[in-house]
Amino acid sequence: MKKVYKTLTADQKERGVIFSSQLCPGTTIHEVKATDRDRYAVIDRLKDDKFFNNSPYKYNLIRQ
Repeated sequence: MKKVYKTLTADQKERGVIFSSQLCPGTTIHEVKATDRDRYAVIDRLKDDKFFNNSPYKYNLIRQ
C-alpha cells in the first residue's frame, strides 16, 4: 500500500486536528486531535497500514 502525504485542510486546522488518515477509495477519515491523550500511539497505528496490502484500498491518504 502506498502512502500519500498532504497538508491538513483549513477545517481540520480550525478543529485542532494534528493528523488524519483515510484509506482510499473510501469515505472514513480517522482524525487525531492535539488534545487526545494517546495521540502518538494512535498516529503510529494509523500509519501502520501493512494489514491492508492485499485489499481493495489503493493508498493511505495521510494529512499532518
